[in-house]
Amino acid sequence: MKESTAKFGIGQVVRHRKYPFRGVVYDVDPVFANTEEWWMAIPEDVRPRKDQPFYHLFAENTETEYVAYVSEQNLLPDTSGEPLRNAQIEEVFVRTEDGEYKAKSIPRN
Repeated sequence: MKESTAKFGIGQVVRHRKYPFRGVVYDVDPVFANTEEWWMAIPEDVRPRKDQPFYHLFAENTETEYVAYVSEQNLLPDTSGEPLRNAQIEEVFVRTEDGEYKAKSIPRN
């Protein structure tokens, strides 16, 4: 499997290409790194390739907040500027005045 360079970065707000949810990226896998069962559970007609970056998102839709694992081919940049409400975001990120999410610095002992 060939690795490709991630198109989206930590703290970037993205939206799903097909489904109505958006989220902020908190981690990136250079290639698929989930279980085979998870991958096989995706309907074959929309199942993504494994040889691309996959993104861990603090995600939300109109009903709920959750964590999502999404292939790069299914994400687009979200340029709405709308804040996200997922409570997990504020544990990891601070939202800047210009609406971007920056990782909080981790205190060192």
